[in-house]
Amino acid sequence: MILSACSSSPTSTTSTTTAPASSPAAASTASTAPATTEKKLPRVAFVYIGVPGDGGWTYEHDQGRLMMEKELGIKATTVENIPEGPDAERVFEELAQKNDIIFGTSFGYMDPMYNVAQKHPNVKFLHATGYKTLPNMGTYMGREYQSAYLVGMAAGKMTKNNHMGYVGAFPIPEVIYTINAFTLGAQSVNPNVDVSVVWSNTWFDPATEKQAAISLLDKGVDVLAAYQDSPAGIQAAAERKVWGIGNDSDMGRFAPETYISNPKWNWGPYYVKAVKSVMDGTWKSEAYFGSMKEGITEIAPLGKNVPADVKELVEKKKQEILAGTFDVFQGPIVDQDGKVRYEQGKKMTDEEILGTTWFVKGIKGVIPK
Repeated sequence: MILSACSSSPTSTTSTTTAPASSPAAASTASTAPATTEKKLPRVAFVYIGVPGDGGWTYEHDQGRLMMEKELGIKATTVENIPEGPDAERVFEELAQKNDIIFGTSFGYMDPMYNVAQKHPNVKFLHATGYKTLPNMGTYMGREYQSAYLVGMAAGKMTKNNHMGYVGAFPIPEVIYTINAFTLGAQSVNPNVDVSVVWSNTWFDPATEKQAAISLLDKGVDVLAAYQDSPAGIQAAAERKVWGIGNDSDMGRFAPETYISNPKWNWGPYYVKAVKSVMDGTWKSEAYFGSMKEGITEIAPLGKNVPADVKELVEKKKQEILAGTFDVFQGPIVDQDGKVRYEQGKKMTDEEILGTTWFVKGIKGVIPK
């Protein structure tokens, strides 16, 4: 269903450190040392689809890891640039031999992790953006659509010709419902706006993503959003002096004069919570879908050239989302073919959101099958 981040780069691994109590030296002195009630720290590993230097998806997961390490006193193992498929299953199998908790940060890791988890019931596996679970395997994701709606509001106020563009990564529910939320946000302040969508079929390929962005800029859009990990889209927009919107992390530094904002991840609180629950024995397999209120997703600071009244408008709606008085996907919602998908007042369920395969009215573009 949901896919997050992709890379074909070779594998690389960073340092591995486990709790002192599990080291050979500690084990050799255990029989003579005084008895202690201190719990052994769990051995934690993270598998990344890319590298933290991408400035986007993997960067934010790595920032979350660093927060977890600092708060819990754990040094985790990180394995970078692991492609989805057989290589991922091999890596998960190797990590399961010497770790207690393993995080996989790409949708394409779901089946490899699921296969390995069945063979290691005493290891906790946590998978970002997937939907398969086991007693020892849970999933986690955030309601990025909430921050996408807010960014869309800002975009809807900034456009002059009412034609905006969006470079989608892959035609999967996570990307589709985010584009829908962005469009609904823009339409809430500017009913005449439309959004043209093209697909790059990449997560981090700056050259390809820039070309996709240019194809929309050539059509005359005056606001350009992109779902990839690279800042190629907003940089291409800046070259044309067009407003740009990034993804995953605060990308304002890449195009400060023409930057609006973008949805931003904050995985740290979840990683702290998940590891602590394992440490205190309360962990249970779940399908976590965190919100802005829980801090897992937020909106990056609006750019320096975004007018104050636009910032105030976005902030007001943000407070409604945090208070639970506003729901992004509440009817009436009409799809791009004119069909009423949700009547006035009816809300989409989480299952319906996570299974979205259609565009809302006002989007120009097709979803490849």
